[in-house]
Parts: sequence; structure tokens; C-alpha cells
Amino acid sequence: MTLKVKKFIKPLIFIATIGFFVFLITTLTSAEKNPAHAHRSILIPAVNDSLQEESLYDSMRLDTTGLSRDAFESALHGYNQLEDKGRLKNPDILSIVDFSLPSSKKRLFVIDIKNKLLLFNTLVSHGRNSGTLLASTFSNKMNSYKSSLGFYVTGDTYNGEHGYSLRLEGEEAGINDNALSRGIVMHSAAYVNEALIKSQGYIGRSLGCPAIPEGVHRKIIQRIANGTCLFLYSPDKYYSMHSRMLVKDSVNS
Repeated sequence: MTLKVKKFIKPLIFIATIGFFVFLITTLTSAEKNPAHAHRSILIPAVNDSLQEESLYDSMRLDTTGLSRDAFESALHGYNQLEDKGRLKNPDILSIVDFSLPSSKKRLFVIDIKNKLLLFNTLVSHGRNSGTLLASTFSNKMNSYKSSLGFYVTGDTYNGEHGYSLRLEGEEAGINDNALSRGIVMHSAAYVNEALIKSQGYIGRSLGCPAIPEGVHRKIIQRIANGTCLFLYSPDKYYSMHSRMLVKDSVNS
């Protein structure tokens, strides 16, 4: 290689090197100012259902009410399925009966999902053959006088044997789909009161209906009637193994 060629190559190499470093510094500076642009090719995964559920549970401080996290997360999972299927005329309201709590505790929770408000928290009965203080056995059979777990869609109201009442349609085959034929409805009952708790340690029991106190029954029934989701929860192994409403999809499993 001649001396003249070497003289031309050295400046070119120097200029190219300087240009490369200028480009590198400019790129890094741009990335610091706009990290979203610099990492545009990185896909940010959507927040999964579990985190959303926990966030709502925590933001509403539902733990302070006694409602278990598992009851709420299970309720919200099934609620989302019912909403996706178009089964809920009023998706703003989610009601949960938490049978992990004894009947001496306020275990009916009526939640305004849209506005993140706990509307009602009161006593609710279980079936006489489901247990005394705690509901531990459940049935979908006629004349079992037991509560049926699972997801319901509320129907219309009527005046019947127990006064102002609310029809409940069971959404889970083999688990609670006999609710209407069994006459499982929400109604008021004189045996659901604080005085009985003080005298015997638990409230009275129904024939399987989620009966609520007389003083608040009308307001609650009017609020949750006509197409809202009602979930009767228990950490019952048979239910958790057989309910299709609690099955997580392949993405979240």
C-alpha cells in the first residue's frame, strides 16, 4: 500500500470512529429521555385476573369486613364469566355469602363493583341440615333442607309465604340448578337477628334459603334483584373440584 493511500485511510477511519460514538451517545440519550420508545419492541403483559382481584379486594379493604380473599376472588372469577356470557342484566352489583364464616357473623356482602362500595353487610342464614353454627354440608336435592353453593343470577321479586322475596336461578348444573324447583329464594326471617346470637350463639336456620334480617330485607332485595350475580361460597372440596365456574383458563392456570 502506498503512502498516499495510507494518508487517506487513516482520516477516514478516525471520522468513522467519531461518527459511531456520536451515534451511540445520541441513541443512549434518547433512550433515557423516552424509555418507552427505546423498548417499543418489548411486550408488556396485561395484568392478570388475580392481581386485579387482589387490587380491588385491597383497595376496598374488604379484609376488615371479614370477607375472605378466596371468597372474593372466586366470586369475581365466576362473575366475569357470567358477564361475558351476557347473563347479568345489572353487572354493577356482586353479592357474596361467605359460608366460611359462622352464622353469628355478618356474612352477606353486597358490593357495588362499579363504584367500589360495600352497600350492605348483614347476617344471613343457611339450611337447617347444612350445620348449626357453621354450614358444612350442601346439597342440590329436593327436600334436603341444605344450602346449595355456587353462582346464582337473581330473578324477579314477589310476595309469598315469607313476604317480599327474591327468586334465585342457579347457574351450575348438578350443584344448584334445582334452586327454583326447590323454592330456594331470598326472603326475610324473624330468626335472623342479633338477639338469638346473644342467647344461643347462632341465628336460626332455613330450609335452604339465604334468609336475611327483617329490618333490611326490602332494601337489599330491591338493590340486587333482576339480573345481578349472587355467589354462595364455602371452602368445600367437593364444590371446588366440581364447579366449572371456578376453572381457570390455560393462560391463568
